[in-house]
Amino acid sequence: MNEIIATDKGPGALGPYSQAVKTAGGLLFVSGQIPLVPATGEIVAGGIEEQTVQVLENIKAIVEAAGYQLSDVVRTTVYLADIGDFNTVNGIYAKYFVENCPARVCIQVAKLPKAALIEIDATAAK
Repeated sequence: MNEIIATDKGPGALGPYSQAVKTAGGLLFVSGQIPLVPATGEIVAGGIEEQTVQVLENIKAIVEAAGYQLSDVVRTTVYLADIGDFNTVNGIYAKYFVENCPARVCIQVAKLPKAALIEIDATAAK
């Protein structure tokens, strides 16, 4: 049986989806996170640096609410409004995933919800 993961330490869903779903087989699927401040539901102030930190903090909070750690993340997808932000995002991302880094896809997209500059989804396994 799948378990729906919800925490007020991460932003609420903007639509009909869960923050994360944990499967009976131990996989955790974290929905794409944009840089929403959980307390306000608004995009964090600042640019790509602040937004990247907020997204990764949101993912960390959701992963931990499910009983996992960032070190359990096996794959992420990074969506950027501007691929020119790749190196900046990489520098911040490397502070959250320091060893046994997850597999990753990084792509530029035309537009993200709420005009965010970045969105990341994650899959974790135990």
